Amino acid sequence: MIGLSHYLIVSAILFSIGLVGVLRRRNLLMLFFATEVMLNAVNIAFAAISHYYNDLTGQMFAFFIIAIAASEVAVGLGILIVLYKKQGSLDLDDLASMRG
Repeated sequence: MIGLSHYLIVSAILFSIGLVGVLRRRNLLMLFFATEVMLNAVNIAFAAISHYYNDLTGQMFAFFIIAIAASEVAVGLGILIVLYKKQGSLDLDDLASMRG
């Protein structure tokens, strides 16, 4: 039987993978993907804890996070497209230098 601890372990592993992705990646698109992995890991934990305690609060937070993540992706990808058109690259090292 799959218990709460199994879901929390999967959530922790996914969050760790996302955190390593955020810390190691230099491409902005990969940073967005890593952030989404971290958000989904939190959603798994919220839904599992909510189911364990028979309370819908965690599932409501998960739906709220999904809505926020969708809007973040829409705005973020729009910004990435503009940056790629202007700079020709999504590498953080190339974007770090400011031009004045």
